[in-house]
Amino acid sequence: MIRSVLIGTGSALPRACVSNEELAERVDTSDEWIRERTGITQRYIAAEDETTGSLAAGAAQAALDDAGVTIADIDLIVLATATPDNTFPATATQVQKRLGGKSFPAFDVAAVCSGFLYALTTADAMVRSGMAKRAIVIGAETFSRILDWEDRTTCVLFGDGAGAFVIEAQDVAEADGAGIIASRLHADGEHGEMLYVDGGPSTTGEVGKLRMKGREVFRHAVANLSSVLGEVLAEAGHEPGDIDWVVPHQANFRILDATARKLGLSMDKVVVTVDQHANTSAASVPLAYDVAKKDGRIKKGDLVMLEAMGGGFTWGASLLRA
Repeated sequence: MIRSVLIGTGSALPRACVSNEELAERVDTSDEWIRERTGITQRYIAAEDETTGSLAAGAAQAALDDAGVTIADIDLIVLATATPDNTFPATATQVQKRLGGKSFPAFDVAAVCSGFLYALTTADAMVRSGMAKRAIVIGAETFSRILDWEDRTTCVLFGDGAGAFVIEAQDVAEADGAGIIASRLHADGEHGEMLYVDGGPSTTGEVGKLRMKGREVFRHAVANLSSVLGEVLAEAGHEPGDIDWVVPHQANFRILDATARKLGLSMDKVVVTVDQHANTSAASVPLAYDVAKKDGRIKKGDLVMLEAMGGGFTWGASLLRA
């Protein structure tokens, strides 16, 4: 069978790392308050000359290098972001330009924190259908641009960054062989007011700021994520105990812990980077995966579950064999 196999990963972070103590100098908060509620100790904040596009291009080039291929070998870019460089053109096309690519399709996907799962599933479908041979899938954000720095309940949670995968069509003999095995995506617009940005080109004509009802989001996140993980495992014919690693969206340590407990998974199997990167929205899953791969945790042949939930609500999960 033709399957999308992950052949390279990469990531990029802004130059400036901002600790909780440094943040407390400009926001009414403290290191203790942030750590206790979120598990976050620091985050990276983009400078004026750093954009979603520049970070995305950096992560994509790192993934190409890791895969041992060049942009000439790529025929698709799908970029997940809620903070594009411009309303249009798609930031993916600017990444294509930065990397030196031409002609092949490049487009953005908007599903907020679930965006990378949506982008990966879209690229996977195109690869398996024969529309593309190799694709770069990117999650990149500069959420610092849309934060209300007077609202300490939200501004302390987020950071900027990018992560990328290179996937390739390969003929895999075994159903449980390498590549993306199963995926599920969901959305429910009924709860859009719980996590949103209060602006946009068609409504206010301004970018707007992020607004969130934290407790409600937490409750839905744990229920939705545990449910979709169960769906993907059932489709793939696996049990929770078969998973070597879970790479979740890095929103809040409490959500990661509660979801793992509901599934009966040890936190020893959960990749946690929220303490170092905070919530980087669509970037968090590929960024965390790249960290765990580079430090030796995720190894070739491991069974890895990716999962995320974001504004919309949107949520999803993908199971892959590294």
